[in-house]
This record gives sequence, structure tokens and C-alpha cells, in this order.
Amino acid sequence: MRMGEFSRRTGVSQRLLRYYEEQGLLRPSRRPSGYREYADEDIATVRGIRMLLGAGLNTATIAELMPCMVDDGQTLAPACSGMLPDLNRERERVDEAVAGLLAARDRLDAMIAATALTGGYDPEACAAAGAVRRPGDAAAPPPGTPV
Repeated sequence: MRMGEFSRRTGVSQRLLRYYEEQGLLRPSRRPSGYREYADEDIATVRGIRMLLGAGLNTATIAELMPCMVDDGQTLAPACSGMLPDLNRERERVDEAVAGLLAARDRLDAMIAATALTGGYDPEACAAAGAVRRPGDAAAPPPGTPV
């Protein structure tokens, strides 16, 4: 099938399909005219790529892992246990990213709580910090803020 039909069947844009091909993740055949020709098996490949991207893997890692993955129609699984170190490495990377996001959320929560303790919006303090909105500015103070 040609790219337009393949894009419709997979729900992936033509631009992304070209990118997957550039990254070596997808290898459609070419017609004599140069048009890409996708096989039904390529649908499973794209589904696998999307699953691995959704798991937080980058395309370089996916290119390494895809040849060793088995698709049962529901999920991907490694074809051999030799892939486990790579998968564990990626899991640790995701854990670190999650920890960083949770720490950032905690810092924001602390700032929000500290702001609530100071009594909220103080136009003079905000003006001194250059953060107050002046009359005629496009946006007003946050909703519920005493003015």
C-alpha cells in the first residue's frame, strides 16, 4: 500500500513515517517510480514503534531493540533475555526523570504554599519585582486574587 493509505491505517502522519524511515525504524520497499510501498507487516512495526516511544524510549534505542522484539498483537516482548540490561537501563532513566518531575512539583507546591501564607497578591511588592500588571495590560491578576 502507498504512504497515504498506510498513514490512514496506522494513524501516523506521513511526516512521521518518513522520520521513522530516516531513523532506520521502518523500511518500506520502493516502486520503480520511487513511491514507497508498505506491507501489512509494517503496520505491526509502526504499532511497536509507537509502543516503545510511549514507554519513553528514544528512536536510537528503538532502532537497537526493534529487531529483537516479538509482537503478540497486544504488546511487545523481548525475544531473548539479552535485551533485559537495555530495558532496565531505560527504566532507570525513566525513574530518574520521574523523580526529577516529582521534585519540581514539590518545589512548586512549596512556593504556592508560601505565597498563600503571605496573604496573596500585593500589587506594590509585585511592582517592585517587575511582575505586576499595569492598567491596560492584556491579562488581569490570577482569578480570586484580591486587588
